[in-house]
Amino acid sequence: MTLVDLLGTAAATLTTGCFVPQVVRLWRTRNAEGISLVTFAAFAVGVALWLAYGVILRAWPIILSNAITLVLAFAIIVLTLRFRRHL
Repeated sequence: MTLVDLLGTAAATLTTGCFVPQVVRLWRTRNAEGISLVTFAAFAVGVALWLAYGVILRAWPIILSNAITLVLAFAIIVLTLRFRRHL
């Protein structure tokens, strides 16, 4: 594995993995206060575009990391809609 591959793997792991604690927290606490749906919706669209870019390039690291991130972003959106407390 080259240095560039290691760099890309580290970046993909960190940026994808950082959403796991948010999903776990939402699921455990069932509290979505403080989660911005607009931000996560825009983020999900951006990730979907990165995924499309990866598919066009046939770049599996881009495809895999963005597919996982998109699933996590959608999970956050769905859990936020489900657990949001109406004031």
